Amino acid sequence: MAANAEIRRAADRAVTTTPWLQSRHSFSFGDHYDPRNTHHGLLLVNNDDIVEPGTGFETHAHRDMEIVTWVLRGELTHRDSAGNHGVIYPGLAQRMSAGSGILHSEKNQSATDAVHFVQMWVIPEVAGIAPGYQQREIGDEALAGELVPVASGMPGHDAVIGLHNRQAALHATRLKPGDAVPLPRAPFVHVFAARGHVALEEIGELHEGDAVRFADSDGRRVTAVEPAELLVWEMHAALGG
Repeated sequence: MAANAEIRRAADRAVTTTPWLQSRHSFSFGDHYDPRNTHHGLLLVNNDDIVEPGTGFETHAHRDMEIVTWVLRGELTHRDSAGNHGVIYPGLAQRMSAGSGILHSEKNQSATDAVHFVQMWVIPEVAGIAPGYQQREIGDEALAGELVPVASGMPGHDAVIGLHNRQAALHATRLKPGDAVPLPRAPFVHVFAARGHVALEEIGELHEGDAVRFADSDGRRVTAVEPAELLVWEMHAALGG
C-alpha cells in the first residue's frame, strides 16, 4: 500500500444504535470520541445513517458548519428555522450552511421504507455567516461513470451546489463493473465506498462502508469490481493549517 494512504474498514467504525437509528461514524462523533480520529483534512463528519420509517432527528441546533447530505436509498425531509423545506432523494445534492446558528429537523416520512444517507460536515472559511440552504438534482446520467463535483467552494469548479470553503469539494460517482475514474490530486482526499465494491490502484479493494484517507493524493485510478457509488472529498487545506 502507498505510504500516503490509509484504509479504514467499515467494521472499525464506531456505531450509534437506537430503536430508530443506526449511525456509523468515520470520525469521532457524539459519545464516540477518539483523539486519534477527529478529522481528515477539512472533513470532520462522515456519518452513514439508516433511519427507520416514520422517525428521524427532531429539531436541533447547528452553528458554523457546512453540512452536505447525500441519500442512497429512500427519502429524507428537511425543515429549518430559516423557512427552508426540502425532500432529499438519491441523485439530489443538498447543503445546509449553519452559519451564525440554525435549527433543523430531518425526518423519514415514509410509513414503510427506511432511508439510508451519508451526512458530511466541513467547516466554513468564515464564521458567523448568514445561514443558508441549497438543493439541486443531478440526475443518473451525469453520475454514471464520471466523478462529478457535487458541492464545492473551489474556484473554477462547476459544482452542482456551493460550499463556503474555497479549499474543499465533494465529488460523487456511480460505477458499473469495469468503469474507472481518476481520483483528484490534492493534499487531502477522502474516498468513501457508499455502495458496492471497487479496487484502488496499488492500494487494494474497498467494500461498502470502507474508506481511504490520502495525504498528497497522486490521482491514481479506482475501478468498480461490482456496481458501486463513491463519495470523494478533495481538500487543499487541513484544520488548523
